[in-house]
Amino acid sequence: MNVLRNIFAVIGLLAALVIGALFFHVLSATKDFDPDAFGVYKEFATKLLETGDLADAFVWAVPVAEGVTAEDVKESMKSLAVEHNFLFVNESPFYKQAEAVTGEKFRHVAFMQFCDVRVGIEMLNYNNAYSAFMPCVISVVEDKAGRLWLYAMNMDFLIHGARELPSSLKSKALRVRRAMRDIMEGAAAGDF
Repeated sequence: MNVLRNIFAVIGLLAALVIGALFFHVLSATKDFDPDAFGVYKEFATKLLETGDLADAFVWAVPVAEGVTAEDVKESMKSLAVEHNFLFVNESPFYKQAEAVTGEKFRHVAFMQFCDVRVGIEMLNYNNAYSAFMPCVISVVEDKAGRLWLYAMNMDFLIHGARELPSSLKSKALRVRRAMRDIMEGAAAGDF
C-alpha cells in the first residue's frame, strides 16, 4: 500500500511540476501581450462555445433596422466614411456575380471596402502581414429570411490579440476601430 501511495505522490509531484513549468512558460511568452489580449480571447471563446462556429466568433454582426434598404445602408456607409476621413475603396456586388454564374436570383450580398490610407501605411510599415486585412470590409448581407445584416472582422484581434502595438500606432488603430463601429451602427440605423 505504501508503494502505491508513493507512486501516486511522485505522479502528483511530476504533474504539479509540468503544470508549473507550462504556467511559467505561458507567462513569459505573453509578457509583451496587450493588456486586453486575454479579454479578447475570453470573449472569442465565449462566442465560439455559444455559437459553435469559428466565423461567428471572429466577426462583428449588426442587424439593420426594419425599413432600411440595402441601398440605403450602402449610401449611409459611404457618407459616414467621409465623416471619419475614410476612403471608400470599392463595392463588390457578390449577389450579381452569383446570379451571373448560376443563372438564378441570389439574395443581396455586397462587400464594401474602406481604408484610412495613412494608418494603412503605418500598419504595413509595422508588419506586412497586416496587408491581408486591408482594406477594411463591411459586408451587407440579406439573410435567408430577408433580414439585412452588416458583418465585419472583429478588429480587436489585430489591435489587442497579441504583442502590444507601439502606442502611436495603437491609438490610430483604435480610431479606425471606432470609425468602423460607427459606420456599421450608423448605417444599420439608416443614418446619413
